[in-house]
Formats: sequence, C-alpha cells, structure tokens
Amino acid sequence: MSVLAFDIGAGSGRALLADIKDNRLVMKEVHRFDNTPVQISKRLQWDVHRLYYEVKQGILEAKKTGETLEAMAIDTWAVDFGLLGSDGELLRSPYHYRDSHTDGVMEDFHQHVLSKRKIFDKTGIQFLPFNTIYQLYAMYQTKSPLFNEAEDLLLMPDLLRYFLTGVKKTEFTNATTTQLFNPVTMDWDEELVNAAGIDKDLFQEIAMPGTVIGELSASVCEELDVEPIPVIAAGEHDTASAVAGIPAMDQDFAYISCGTWSLMGTEVKNPIINEKSFNWNFTNEGGVHDTFRLLKNIMGLWILEECKRIWEYEEPVDYNQLLKEAEDVESFQCFIDPDDFQFLHPTNMPQQIQQYCKDTNQVVPETRGEIIKCVLESLAFKYRYVFERTQSLAGTPFYGLHMVGGGIKNELLCQYTSNALGKPVWAGPIEGSAIGNIMVQLMAIGKVENLAQARLITLKTTEMQYYFPEEEKIWHRAYETFCGTIGVNNGEDLTV
Repeated sequence: MSVLAFDIGAGSGRALLADIKDNRLVMKEVHRFDNTPVQISKRLQWDVHRLYYEVKQGILEAKKTGETLEAMAIDTWAVDFGLLGSDGELLRSPYHYRDSHTDGVMEDFHQHVLSKRKIFDKTGIQFLPFNTIYQLYAMYQTKSPLFNEAEDLLLMPDLLRYFLTGVKKTEFTNATTTQLFNPVTMDWDEELVNAAGIDKDLFQEIAMPGTVIGELSASVCEELDVEPIPVIAAGEHDTASAVAGIPAMDQDFAYISCGTWSLMGTEVKNPIINEKSFNWNFTNEGGVHDTFRLLKNIMGLWILEECKRIWEYEEPVDYNQLLKEAEDVESFQCFIDPDDFQFLHPTNMPQQIQQYCKDTNQVVPETRGEIIKCVLESLAFKYRYVFERTQSLAGTPFYGLHMVGGGIKNELLCQYTSNALGKPVWAGPIEGSAIGNIMVQLMAIGKVENLAQARLITLKTTEMQYYFPEEEKIWHRAYETFCGTIGVNNGEDLTV
C-alpha cells in the first residue's frame, strides 16, 4: 500500500511511490521526465499535453511495481493557468511565466487600474510581473478572443488533476499566489477579478490541502487498466509542499526552498499585512494545515543555469567544474542584485551580469569562475537581506536556516549562505516538495497524525548536511558593500 506523488518543477518532473514503515518514510522514484517549454512564434508555452502524458506514464510505472495505490497527488509551480471552453477542452497551451507578454503590464495596471497598496492590503501577495492577475490583464488589454469562449480557469496542477478526474477545483495554496485571492474572506476577490477584466465565474471553488478531489475517471482507468485511485489536493504549489516537508522541530523556523527560484520565509498562523511587509514586497501565501507562508521570492539558480546554457553553445560544461573555478577566484570583487528584472529573461545571462557590473561601476567579471563567484556571493547576501527582514516581520529570532530542494546539492552556495548569515544552515531534504506532497496525502488517509509528526518522520528519514559560518567579520564587511552596491537600505529598523 503506497501513495503516488507527482512533483513537477519548471525544468523536470518525477513520480515517487511512498509509504511509512517503522516510523520512517520509504520512497522510490518510479518515473522522471523533462518539462521543457516550447517557443511558438513570439510566445513561450508549457507543453501541458506532454506533462499529462508523463503523469499517466508515472501511474503505469507505479502499477508495474505491484503496489496498491491508496492515493495520488500533484504539485507544480504557481501562477500559470489554462482556460477551458464550454466543451471542457483546453483552448490554448498555457503561457510560461517567463514569456514577455506581461512586460510593462504590472506597472500599467498599478497606474491606471488599482494602486499597489490597495492590491497588497487585499491579498498580502508580493508584486511580481508574471502574477496571474497581470497575465490575465495582459490578455484583456490585447482583447484576447479566448475570453469569448472560456468558461473555466484552472491553474497548472488544477488542470492536470482535471484531466485525470474531470473535477474542476482550485487548491488553496496555489490560489493564493495569483494575487486574486483574499486571505481574509478566504475567497476570490471580486474587485480584483473585475479589475483584471475577467468574470469571477471563471474561477473554481477552493479546495484545502488534504481534500480528496475525486478519483481517476472511468476513461483514464480503462486506458491505463487501473482501479479508480483517489486524487488528493496536496499543497499543490510546490513551495507549500516543500515547507510541509521541512524537518523543523521548532515552531518558529526560517527556510529557503532552493532551486530555479529561491523562496525564503517562515510559517505563520495568519497573514502579516502591514507597512513593512508592503515596503519590503513580502508575500503571504497559503500553507498546509491552516498556515500561511510569509516569504519572499528571490531569483535563484536560474541565473547559474542560464550562464551554463550559454556557455554550452561552445562546449559541454560540467556544473561541478564551474563551482571549482568559482572557488579559485578572489572573493567579493563584484555583486549583482539577483532580483533585478534584467535577469528575469535576458538573451545572454553572462553578458547581462557583466553589463550590470559595468553600469554599477564595479570590476567586470570576465572568466566563468569570476561570473559564478559573483552570482553565488550575491545570492548568499540577498538571502541574508531577506532573512533579517523575515525575522523582523515575524517578530521572532531564528537560530539558523533550513535549506531544502535541489539547490542544496550546491555545497558552495550552502556554505556561503551560512557565512553571510553568520548562522548555521541545515540542508535537507533534497526532495522537499515531493516529501511534503507525500506527507499531506498520508495525513489525508490517516497514516500520519499531523504536521508535527510528519516533520519528525522526515527528520528521521533525511540525511542532513550541516554548515557553520566561517570568516564572519570578513563576510559582514562585504555584506555592507553588497547593500551599497545594489542600492538597498540596510539601516532600516530590523528590531525583532
């Protein structure tokens, strides 16, 4: 007897079978697949039909093991969506959040429709140019013909779940990321929906994490020759699942889910919507088991991945070799702000980094090692900047930082993060999102009692890596230089 978790990120996906044995989590990966977007003319789109195919392949691979499936669930990234017509069919492949159709839209919306402060007071959500509200407003501005045909809007995990079950619902943690959901009323905010130029009827009823949405439809069961497996809404935003999978024993803890994006924050019972959280552009996204995730999106290893992609036009590039080249370079020569929008989707990332350093009158990195060193040190310092403000907003000190996700395989980044914070870093598990997905399912079917027990099981199961700060005074001085270089105010009141 097992549950099946599909954890689908912006670059790849995997299916894992899991169960609890002897109070430890036992997992087995049964399927792994690429998630590569497709450029069609000017638009970057998700190949959602291929993803659905891969989900079905994962079910078939799980079937081959002979395990009886008690449940299954899917988590993905946030904000992107598909529209269904009156016949229940998808009208167009969903746009990728890095597509340029939202360029300039957020600023136009704030200037001509609703102010930033009003939107934040209603949602508590961080302002990012690809949030669902701005994607929809971009379609409204261009008079998209899809609005004449669309009857339902489904976010990415909703869409895959709908293909499997025929049931249309939107899961809570993902709904909150759209900047269209009101955490006070716990429903879609009609004023925001109307301001984006769309009909509230497009949106679905909200399902909380742990809800059984339905079963595999008769047609899917016939196609795959399987029994009707219950499909559960996990924390369907992958970061919500990652936070549920953190092996924290303290009630108050700080985390970073580290991958293509770095998402840093803490778990709170209620949204923190005030002057500071607005000015610092923090977000209050839904969590599992009646929690919210006070956090901030930070551009993550996307920057390194894009550098590697550009360099591989000339020759194959080994990731570990890049890190070795970075280690051999002198420290603190130049910095970037990882969250500057010019790094969101540049044509050539290494050149963009060099241009940023030139524009800010710094030493311009020339070699691959110098560029990677610049990125890693800048990420570590940005983590400190956000960490300190998370403490201030939450009103509690954190004694260290939990790092989870694929990014923790970059041991240099983990060590730099500890150095920058001047605090220990506890790294693990790598499969944080998948584990959180699994734990929500196990709680839903009664095999795990609550989130505290789930985290204890995760801790017993995970091989943790520990990092402790080195050369703290040198890193502290360099942090002051970093703040001055990227133009952020480090002299703010950060009282906890």
